[in-house]
Amino acid sequence: KRSALPHMAPPPEMFISRLRAMGVGDGHQVVIYDNSDVRSAFRVWWTFRLMGKTDVAVLDGGLPKWRAEGRALEDMPPVMRDRHITVQRQAGLVRDVTQVAAASKLGDPQIVDARSPERFRGDQPEPRAGLRAGHIPGSRNLPFGRLFNADGTMIAPDAIRAAFAEAGIDLSKPVITTCGSGVTAAVLSFALERAGHRDHSLYDGSWTEWGSFADLNIATGDA
Repeated sequence: KRSALPHMAPPPEMFISRLRAMGVGDGHQVVIYDNSDVRSAFRVWWTFRLMGKTDVAVLDGGLPKWRAEGRALEDMPPVMRDRHITVQRQAGLVRDVTQVAAASKLGDPQIVDARSPERFRGDQPEPRAGLRAGHIPGSRNLPFGRLFNADGTMIAPDAIRAAFAEAGIDLSKPVITTCGSGVTAAVLSFALERAGHRDHSLYDGSWTEWGSFADLNIATGDA
């Protein structure tokens, strides 16, 4: 709430407060699902990981696949019981604009953008007013939708590695993921983790921050 940017990661104390109130705490295995075109469950997964929680998974295919398989649903509110939860923020999983600017200049870590090719190239106006069109210089483009099968499940680890390689990303080196506002970037982060690549971080401000500052260089086209 201290930031004017959308979808920014909460401070640990806010995370603890919200999770305790929902009855989610230490010792729980957490499974996250959504019914969202932007696959927001992966951002929730990343937030848990940022807070040092590793017993967390994403339901492959989400609620649409669950419904398609005729599985049980209910509409009754759950019973909430306050539960203790401890966190340990993993600062290495998140990057700020200064760190990303250095990576853009030096080419290390690599930067990969989850937005559509049209937005990456600057051919399509940004959905948020006041943002320039284009991408972070030196970044590569891997639209997050390419990481899913037709039924909404994520592609296999070998296919994930192939998709990143095709996008020009060397998975022997560190990676920073980015997108419009830090949500679909988490899809790339999850995919990297699934493919066995652990050295990744997420640019939380993403294009909403980068595209709003006139003193930050932008690139257009495919490169």
